[in-house]
Amino acid sequence: MFNPLIDELFKLSIIEDIGNGDITSQLIIPEDCKALAQIICKEDMILAGMPFVKRFFTILSSYFGFTPEQIYFEEYYKDGDFIKKSNVIASVKGNTRLLLAGERIALNLLQRLSGIATFTREFVKKVEDLPVKILDTRKTTPGLRFMEKYAVKIGGGINHRFALYDAVLIKDNHIKAVGAVKEAVIKAKNQCMHQKVEVEVKNLKELEEAISAGADIIMLDNMNIEEMKKAVEIANGRVLLEASGGVNLENIRNIALTGVDFISIGALTHSATAVDISMKIREVL
Repeated sequence: MFNPLIDELFKLSIIEDIGNGDITSQLIIPEDCKALAQIICKEDMILAGMPFVKRFFTILSSYFGFTPEQIYFEEYYKDGDFIKKSNVIASVKGNTRLLLAGERIALNLLQRLSGIATFTREFVKKVEDLPVKILDTRKTTPGLRFMEKYAVKIGGGINHRFALYDAVLIKDNHIKAVGAVKEAVIKAKNQCMHQKVEVEVKNLKELEEAISAGADIIMLDNMNIEEMKKAVEIANGRVLLEASGGVNLENIRNIALTGVDFISIGALTHSATAVDISMKIREVL
C-alpha cells in the first residue's frame, strides 16, 4: 500500500524534527534504556493511519541504528474503527530515546489522518441512506496527499482524481483560456478517447453547452439548491452531476436530495481538525 515517496517523506520528517538526536533525552536517559509506551485516544474518533505510523517507527529504527525487530508495535484497533475517548490504541516497546524521539511525528501523523477520517465520516453519515457519493479534492497538504486521501477512504468517502495527470477535469481557468465551455469539452473529447471528460459549469446555460458538447461528468460550481434541482432535471440522466463549493454539514443533505450523483468537499482535507491523541510511557523495562 505504500507510495515509494512515503519513506523519503518520513526521513525528511526525522531530519526536520530530530536531526542529530534529541538532546534532552541524550542528557538524561541512559543509551540502553528501554520502555513500554501507550498511544491513547483522548476523544471519540475514527482511527486512520496505523500502517503509516508502524512504517514510520521502522524507518526511525533504522535512522537510530536499530533493526525493525528491536521495536515492538502492538495495535489494538484497525483503521476505520470507532474508538471512544480514553481507550488505548496501541503499545510501542523499544529503546526509550527512540520512542521519545519519534513521539511527535507519529502523533502528528495519526492525529491528522484520524481527524480527516472522523470528519469524513460525519459527512457520509448525513447522506448514508441516499445514493450520492462523497468525494474529496486536491486541496491537500503538499507531500501528504497519498495519506490524506487514504484517510478520506477510511472515513467512508471516495477519492476524486489523485492529481492533474490521472483525470480530465476542465475548470473555470481552462475555459477562460480556451474561450467557452463547449469548445473546451469538444477539444478534450476529440483528443481523449479512453477517459471520461469532466467540466465545471457555473450556470444552467453552461450546463446545456456541456451536455451538447458530450461531457461525461459535469461539476456544478457553487450553485444554489434550486439551480441544482433544475440542473438535475435538464441533465435527465444523460450525464453524471457533481455538486461542488460551499458544502458543509448543515447543507449537505439538502444538496444530496437534489439528485446529484456526487458531492465533492475540499474541507474533508483542508479543514479537518486533528483529533487529540497522546503517547505515555507506562513502564521502564
